[in-house]
Formats: sequence, structure tokens, C-alpha cells
Amino acid sequence: MIRARLLDWGVVEYGAARERQLEIVAARQRGEAPDTLALLEHPHVITVGRSRAAMANVLSAADVPVVETERGGDVTYHGPGQIVGYPIVQLGEGERDLHRFLRNLEEGMIRALATFGVAAGRRAGATGVWVGDQKIASIGISCRKWVTFHGLALNVTTDLGQFARINPCGFDAGVMTSLACFAGGITVAHVKPVLARELGAALGRDFVAADVR
Repeated sequence: MIRARLLDWGVVEYGAARERQLEIVAARQRGEAPDTLALLEHPHVITVGRSRAAMANVLSAADVPVVETERGGDVTYHGPGQIVGYPIVQLGEGERDLHRFLRNLEEGMIRALATFGVAAGRRAGATGVWVGDQKIASIGISCRKWVTFHGLALNVTTDLGQFARINPCGFDAGVMTSLACFAGGITVAHVKPVLARELGAALGRDFVAADVR
């Protein structure tokens, strides 16, 4: 198990979080920072990945910012009550398979959800985590010189009505669900440490909370 760093960024605007990520990515490439998992929430924002169809899946953003980004995948929504996880991990020899990395992110979230009594899984041909026919988490990553960034979004107490602004990852907005729909009284604070632990186990990292943000 590789010792790594866990950062809790609280609530951070999307552009500022992206800049923080890029700083850590560059430091990791230089060997000046450890593998890092940042957990946070974003204010309302719609992000558009590299999929050609992504922008067409923005239906009615209204006053919510729309940001194009370098991550893979389609369009998604981020907002309060949703845990965003950015694993900034240097993939070593034997780990350099991005499809496997995606599956490991899914596995970590599946295990975390099981802790709260939710039986989640995968859906063939659709990256992310599902509870039956409903999607509870989305994934979109990027990688530079085998250092990963961007990552995952797990709906905990998210206002699911916000997804009506888009076709999330090309699906109808009604497909989205949240942990709160299955586990009453749940909060982001409850979920963060469990998610960090299970993502670490799936990625072969021991994410230890750091004082810096």
C-alpha cells in the first residue's frame, strides 16, 4: 500500500479547483508532491468533457456556469451535496491502464456505498456507478505523463432537479439518483472518510489526512 495524501478542500469554485489540481499534477510529475486525493464540493456548475456530443447535451443552463474541460466523458452537473473526488495519482509500472483505473474508481465507490447499505454496481457500456437503473456517480478523468487528475462525482444529498438542465452523460435527467434517496439522515461529512478509505483500498493507496488544503 502506497502512503498518500488526503486533502479536504471544502467548497471550491470549479476554476480554482482546476488550478489547484494542475499545480499538484506538475509537482507530482517533478516528484515534489505525493499521490493525492482531494475531496470537495463545487458551487453550481455544468462541466463539459471531451465527448463530441457533450455540448449538445446542455439543455438549459440558465444562470449556472458551463465550463469546458479536458476530462474525458460527456456533460455533468456539480453542486452542493455532491462529493467530487480528484485522485492525483502517479501510475507506476503495472498500473498504466486507464480503463483499469476507471474500474478501480468505480470499485471504491461501490464499496463505500455498500458501507451505507446501498447495493451499487456497474452498467455495461456506461462508465460510473449505478443502483439498479439509476446512476448515482459519474467519472471523467484526464492523465498527463501518467499522473491522473479530474475524477469522480458521487451524489450524496444533491438536488437532483438540477440535472434537468442537461442530459447527464447523454442520459435523461431522470436516471440520476443520490445516496440520500436510500439512506436517510446521510451527510457529505459522513461519506467523505468512508469514500477516501475505499478509494484508497481500490487504488492501492493509503490516503492520510493532511493539514494543508
